Amino acid sequence: MSPAGKAPLIPEQRHQELLRLLRASGVLSIRDLTSALDVSHMTVRRDIAALERTGLVVSVQGGVRLAERAGHAPPRERSTRAALEIPRKQAIAERAASLVADDMVVYLDAGTTCQSVVPFLAARSGLTVVTNDLHAALALFGQPVHIVHTGGEVDPASAAGGGPLAARVIEGINIDLCLLGAGAWDLAHGVTSHSTDKVLLKQAVIRASGAVALLADSTKWGSTERFTVTPLDRLDSVVTDTDLPDEVAARIEEEGPAVLRAG
Repeated sequence: MSPAGKAPLIPEQRHQELLRLLRASGVLSIRDLTSALDVSHMTVRRDIAALERTGLVVSVQGGVRLAERAGHAPPRERSTRAALEIPRKQAIAERAASLVADDMVVYLDAGTTCQSVVPFLAARSGLTVVTNDLHAALALFGQPVHIVHTGGEVDPASAAGGGPLAARVIEGINIDLCLLGAGAWDLAHGVTSHSTDKVLLKQAVIRASGAVALLADSTKWGSTERFTVTPLDRLDSVVTDTDLPDEVAARIEEEGPAVLRAG
């Protein structure tokens, strides 16, 4: 039987399961993986080669290990991130969209998870959507929403604006709900980022918002970057997936935010 207990996993699902197993064990043999994934040696080797090209794993004699800091910091290139955890992102996006009411001013943060919210906003009316993400702004074209882009210095890797110019735009907007993205989050450090320009904008949005919901899947939990965006107790809610362990969700809620887990 496959790990899903049903039909054989597709390559994307196998890759995510392989990474999950490595995060738990650090290093695994080819034999271990063929057994865990219920596939052939050749299939495992192809999966390892595909993940090695992304820089997430490194082959060792007879097996594979996580690359340095893999599991601690997710890939930063948008094209790589866009292909990861698609079912989780869709579930989180749909749950996050349920927090949005008609006539709200909503901030949609940069990133593939926040962009996934866009199709679920079609049923709302009277929305103003503020975003620093060029992909999200384009995706909103054709929807009955008022679009405000923050501008600022654009990062080509993420196609998102940031820095002091974007933060200054935010200072003039009253935001009802911020849907905040994160590449890394944990209990000790809260939401963190590798870029001071991103931190500056995210903090400006948090100050301008009546409510803040973090959108972050469970695979990013326990990872940290250099710069702190916000502690978890500044958040009103965390929208994540059902793979976040119960004990972790309970500890987060002790800090203050409600944990909304999407299946």
